[in-house]
Amino acid sequence: MPLLTRRDIVLVAVTATLCLGLPGFIAAASTPEPKPAKPPMGSLAFDWEKLVVKTSANGASRKVCQGPTATLDELECHITTLNKGIAAHPPHRHADEELIIVKEGVVEALVAGEWVKLGPGSVIFQAANIDHAIRNAGEQPATYHVIKWNSPGMLKAKAEAAAAAKAAVQK
Repeated sequence: MPLLTRRDIVLVAVTATLCLGLPGFIAAASTPEPKPAKPPMGSLAFDWEKLVVKTSANGASRKVCQGPTATLDELECHITTLNKGIAAHPPHRHADEELIIVKEGVVEALVAGEWVKLGPGSVIFQAANIDHAIRNAGEQPATYHVIKWNSPGMLKAKAEAAAAAKAAVQK
């Protein structure tokens, strides 16, 4: 009587392959694929009439663009219209810097700890990691353009900081 048949050898080989390869297979299956990097934006034009308008109780917004460029990890531009007496958000801070260009109406902007009243054509620079805010201070809707950017390495640093904060909370 033979010790192992050909069928037994195949069964042992398949079982060993599954048992030894299964942990790696499970790990590979549970690890999310990284998002493919967006290609850098090239030269573009954005037609005001073709921008999608999202309305809310506060007013309206139009997203112009958000993505990497040849020299930035991310360039983001949006246009906000605030109804009379409305603030976009409470004072807050973030690592990105931003320019705000008032298109129409009157706004008050929190700049370096002081509220400043500004009208059409005015430009506001909000430095990184400093509290800032903006609100409609006029009798009509106020519209402004926001241009924000993340210099090389900033998005990675933000993601690492967020992961570290999440890990610290879980401990």
